[in-house]
Amino acid sequence: MTLANYLAAYGYSVTAAFSARAGVERLVTNRWQAIILDLVLREQDGFEVLRRIRSRCDTPILVHSMLGDEHDVVAALEAGADGFLHKRCCARHLLARLHAIVRRATGQRLEAAVQEIVIAGLRIVPEAREVTLHGRAMALTAGEFDILHSLARATGRVKTREGLLAEIRHRAYEVTDRVIDVQVSSLRRKLGDDPKQPQFIRTVRSAGYMLVSPDTV
Repeated sequence: MTLANYLAAYGYSVTAAFSARAGVERLVTNRWQAIILDLVLREQDGFEVLRRIRSRCDTPILVHSMLGDEHDVVAALEAGADGFLHKRCCARHLLARLHAIVRRATGQRLEAAVQEIVIAGLRIVPEAREVTLHGRAMALTAGEFDILHSLARATGRVKTREGLLAEIRHRAYEVTDRVIDVQVSSLRRKLGDDPKQPQFIRTVRSAGYMLVSPDTV
């Protein structure tokens, strides 16, 4: 049984694209609940395709590939993936991870919705999972949003790496301290935050990270 047939048996309507070009083109004309992407592609670099997809949409992307060492996972997260699963894993494992990222993306969360958070020019709307900076929308991966939201709820207080790890353990990849650092580094780039003189996300040595208002830095 193909993966498409397996997922269809569980209620998913699956469209397969057998080239990177065809897959990216379909993003323009259709809206998807999730994208499953193999990084091993014939005609193009899989990581570049991942970056191109992420630049065009915020649809959850689950990487499903024979690649899978720590370097590959980190590189995929930096490129915008929301999940990473090695092809050695069984189809039931993939189905569970797919359920998780789709459920997360559609807002079916255990936590009750909370009011928006505004810190200087940064505005976070948890219920809609939207972030704007000085009125301009920020394109964040699901993992980046979770970490930013966690830091924002604790503004002015240190969030340990362990605490942040707990916030994203539902994500479809092995969560490590390195993953947290990668996500924070990406958030800083998108916020225009200089790590040496941070305006929003401050590193607290040997402890973790803290979100602060630029007015207090």
